Amino acid sequence: MPHAFSTRAALPLDDILPGAPQVLVKQVHGARVVHATAPFDSAAPEADALVTDRPGLLIGIVTADCAPVLFADRGAGVVGAAHAGWRGAFAGVLENTLAAMIDLGARPERTTAVIGPTIAARSYEVDEGFRDRFLADDPANSRWFTPGRPSHFQFDLPAFAAHRLGAAGVGEVHDLARDTYAETALFHSYRRATHQGQATGGRQTSVIGLP
Repeated sequence: MPHAFSTRAALPLDDILPGAPQVLVKQVHGARVVHATAPFDSAAPEADALVTDRPGLLIGIVTADCAPVLFADRGAGVVGAAHAGWRGAFAGVLENTLAAMIDLGARPERTTAVIGPTIAARSYEVDEGFRDRFLADDPANSRWFTPGRPSHFQFDLPAFAAHRLGAAGVGEVHDLARDTYAETALFHSYRRATHQGQATGGRQTSVIGLP
């Protein structure tokens, strides 16, 4: 069950799953999941996650600080890929991806999820309004925020995503603990590029597929 988290050095798709087409969606920072059975005939649908049980497809998502999360239930032969920025993770894109996999025969306790290169808490400063949105939903969300400079906090997006996955019943959750903002030679970062006044179009693509 090949999978890959991309860096600035592009990995040829044939090195992951030879001959497999890549299937992507038009990401909108939401929570919709698409069941991919083949490459899309026309424009890609708006969604932020894909699942498939079809061999020979590479489903993927693109990120540049948001969390790319790849899922697999090897026993069922079902995989998923989710784009989990704070909006999507907050809205339930990870839980929705797991639910869509369950519809295809996956079992949560048998599913593994891997969180790829993501902006780390030390690099992700947010204001009080951002934190208050999370606390209004659940006061326990305070655990994902560390006080920083006055009226600001450091938000731990990977830890928040890992918590949501575990709470949804995912059997194994692994965080690669790679910081897109700090690891300048390896990863694109929208926030870093913005802070440095550089072009912000760089992205990583994370893919997974069934042979």
